[in-house]
Order: sequence, then structure tokens, then C-alpha cells
Amino acid sequence: MNKLQELKKHLKRGKVYRRADLSKWSTSVDRHLDELVKEGTLQKLAQGLYFYPEVTVFGEAPPEEEVLVRSFLKDSRFLLTSFNAYNTLGVGTTQLYNQKTVYNHKRHGDFNLGGKTFSFRVKPHFPNKVTQEFLLVDLLNNLDQLAEDPNEVVSKVRSRAKTMDPKKLKKSLQEYGTIKAKKLLEPIITT
Repeated sequence: MNKLQELKKHLKRGKVYRRADLSKWSTSVDRHLDELVKEGTLQKLAQGLYFYPEVTVFGEAPPEEEVLVRSFLKDSRFLLTSFNAYNTLGVGTTQLYNQKTVYNHKRHGDFNLGGKTFSFRVKPHFPNKVTQEFLLVDLLNNLDQLAEDPNEVVSKVRSRAKTMDPKKLKKSLQEYGTIKAKKLLEPIITT
């Protein structure tokens, strides 16, 4: 069995690999990666990041976003969200965005991974999962980046905030809110 075949034995479908992950099974990892990409076994997602696709009845399935981001960051401490999630709050946001936001402790900037754009933002604090209270605070934090009219959204946010659990909203605001978000929401929460 040649070295390339031996490397293939270690690959699992649906998994994302970093170049460094594969170097333990190959002494010529760059040459083997080139060969595996050329033959279609692996797909190159970004510099040093590869995917062994699962084959379904509909064709090759893309990697799960969580797995992709975890491999890219080499860390599982992140929160993957999107501006599209704001549409669930009922505050007048209806736009659809192609970009995902990744709050994390390591990388900052926009990266194209597997044909999708991810906006990585280094934040000291973020929740483990998205809650309605966090979304409302995050919407205010990112208000200037949204396509909707900010004044209209803010007035609806104020109404929506009054229907939420004040303790949870206050906690989210204190932990994750910008100064601007705090100025907008604190008067509503304390009344």
C-alpha cells in the first residue's frame, strides 16, 4: 500500500481537516493534499483547511458550519449567529444577509470558508447559545450595519423590550451591550 492510500484510510467523510492534522499520517503532506484535491477526494476550503465530503442522494453535502468554524479556529469557544436571526424578534427587520457572524476569542476579520463568508469578531464575552435577550442587545450593537431604518427599528425594539423578562434582558445588556445599546435600553428596563 502506498503512502497516499495509507493517508486515505485515516480520512472520515463529513470531517474538516487542517493541514497539521494530516501531517501525522504523511511525510509529504503537501504533495498528498494536492493529489487528494485533484482527484476530488478532498475539497480545499481555505488556506490549510480541507473537507472530505459526505455523499448523499443529492450529491456531496457541504460541511456543517459549526464543524468548519471549530476547525478553522482550532477552538470550540465561539458563538455562530447571523443578522438574519434578528428577524425572529418581530421588530421590523426583514432583510436577509449572506454573512454569518462568529463571536470568538481568537480571530478577527472576514474570511471565506468553503464559499461562505464568515465575519469573525473577537469579543471578551458572549453567551454559549443565542437567546432572545442577547439577540435584542446584539441588534442594537450592530444597528449601524443593518439595511433597515434605524429610527424605526429602535422604536420597535423599545416596545419589544417591554415584553421580555427584565432580569434576563438587563443581564444581557450588562454583559454584552455597547454603550449605545445601554443608553437606548436602560431607561426602559429600569422603569
